[in-house]
Amino acid sequence: MQRLLVDTHTLLWWALDDPQLSAAARHAVSLTGNDVHVSAASAWEIAIKASLGRLEVPDDLEALFTQEIRASRFRPLPITLRHALAVRDLPLHHRDPFDRLLVAQAICEGLTLVTGDADIARYDAPVLW
Repeated sequence: MQRLLVDTHTLLWWALDDPQLSAAARHAVSLTGNDVHVSAASAWEIAIKASLGRLEVPDDLEALFTQEIRASRFRPLPITLRHALAVRDLPLHHRDPFDRLLVAQAICEGLTLVTGDADIARYDAPVLW
């Protein structure tokens, strides 16, 4: 069993069945024995990008997000103080605050981050793509 944390792009590509999602990532996320987490940081990032007009989403984003998590057997991962404070100790390989928080969560929780972002792969956290 793998314990995974999907990044925001992975979550969106999974939900849309987008071919940009790698075969290895799609396989790992789809395995029923794997423990797949979705961070509140991804919901936050999607909401911000939608409010800025950089991402088109349905009006009832909360219902859609909740339904997708349930249908895909994903587990919500809240943001804790420990996660937020762990960002301080990360090297500045990446300036995106959402991605840095996802890296901190993966490290703190012992999760493998499912991402195609090469900058994230530079951190000391396991990555699957």
